[in-house]
Amino acid sequence: MKRRSFLAGASVAGLAAASLATPAIAQGKRELKLVTTWPKNFPGLGTAAQRLADNITAMTDGQLTIKLFAAGELVPPFQSFDAVSSGTADMYHGAEYYWQGKSKAFNFFAAVPYGMTADELHAWIYWGGGQEVWDKVAAPFKIKAFLSGNTGVQMGGWYNKEINTIEDLKGLKFRMPGLGGEVMRRLGVAIVNLPGGEIFPALQSGAIDGTEWVGPWNDLAFGFYKVAKFYYYPGFHEPGTSNSLGINTDVWESFTATQKTIVQTACMAEANRSLAEFNAKNGDALQTLLTKHGVKLKKFSDDVLNAFGTASGEVMAETGQGDAATKEVYESFLASRKNSIGWSKLAEESYFAARRLNFKYG
Repeated sequence: MKRRSFLAGASVAGLAAASLATPAIAQGKRELKLVTTWPKNFPGLGTAAQRLADNITAMTDGQLTIKLFAAGELVPPFQSFDAVSSGTADMYHGAEYYWQGKSKAFNFFAAVPYGMTADELHAWIYWGGGQEVWDKVAAPFKIKAFLSGNTGVQMGGWYNKEINTIEDLKGLKFRMPGLGGEVMRRLGVAIVNLPGGEIFPALQSGAIDGTEWVGPWNDLAFGFYKVAKFYYYPGFHEPGTSNSLGINTDVWESFTATQKTIVQTACMAEANRSLAEFNAKNGDALQTLLTKHGVKLKKFSDDVLNAFGTASGEVMAETGQGDAATKEVYESFLASRKNSIGWSKLAEESYFAARRLNFKYG
């Protein structure tokens, strides 16, 4: 009887302990608001943001439950930064050049004309001091940001007429963000900055004469081929465009060490996974655009590319002479790019040349 009484008592005690422990675990769970600059479920960008949110939720076993709000659902897309900075939202997923009005330095963590490829950008951020200077720029805005996506080399954009010379660009109304937009402005283009969801209606109505977006996979989904048939390459302005997860610093500092590691690891995984996804899907999408929709694929002439290059150098140099934080970012960026170019000439570029020469054996 004593044994049965003891076991019964132990069971009651165990249940009581469990009933106390369960609320304690529940109290440790948090739902965080993630706002994005992308349309809901948009392939490659919106879906990457959702995948990142789901992975952080799963990896923390729900301790950090990330609820995603697409562009316009909680705040307008270009107000995502301010929403996180002020604490209205906890996180954003977007491209850092959207915040150049806060600091020109943010451009360097998304894409700059004739800048770094995805691999080179990753080398800078992870191993070349890029994350450290990024932290310095973002800290005054109460933001902690990480790479969390990459589109790879982008296309040069959609035009409603052929671009054979720089004169053909003058007077065009064109959508292009970041420093690339400033390069085009100096060449006589009227630049319009629009979030993704507003581009097609503007192109269709004639409010803009052309646009860049991302690449074949995303551009096919947006249907730009319906209103513009000339598709140009290469995307001099965005050679390896990264997306980022920005976190309010109060929220970030409230995470445990384990949660911080999980978030960083999830972001790094998504940066690589999204790059692989774009590289896997752009080829088929391009063929669909060319064969099914009659898109005319055009390469910018060397004269046009050289003009882009000259203007890009001027814009980059002027940007780098801003405030002390921007100058530090610029100098760090240039040093890492120089290092990467020295290696890529010997490695990737020479290999690509050899593969073209011997592709018949592949």
